[in-house]
Amino acid sequence: MSLFTFDPKELSIIAGPYIMRGFADNLVTVARTNTAYELVVGADGEGTRVKSNDRSGTITISLQQTSPSNDELSTLALADEATNSGLFPMLIKDNLGTTLFTADTCFIEKFPDAAFGKTVQTREWVIRTDTLLAFIGGNNVSTPG
Repeated sequence: MSLFTFDPKELSIIAGPYIMRGFADNLVTVARTNTAYELVVGADGEGTRVKSNDRSGTITISLQQTSPSNDELSTLALADEATNSGLFPMLIKDNLGTTLFTADTCFIEKFPDAAFGKTVQTREWVIRTDTLLAFIGGNNVSTPG
């Protein structure tokens, strides 16, 4: 029997020049916007699959309100609002496994909602890209010792 390991501290998330840190419980969610293929079935029951060339996607980073990465993402968003120059690359890599996401041209869709309460709150940054490259892999087998 094998035992596999995932360590949240071994997940690298890099937005432009910034290494993200100070995550909330749900670190990051990555999703393609559309399916790779669509099935179209005619009146006679004949089917055709239609390939989508849309590789756009959404990356949602969940940070604690105290995270210094909020400052860094705010800097990127404000630069984009002021000068339209807020495009940046992203990399998400599980360093104990083979999962990898890359995107060359990303932008922050909007500032997160900000709530304040009795405990530390979460800031969810929604980032969009026109080309999200993805490899969903597994993790390494843990070894004793």
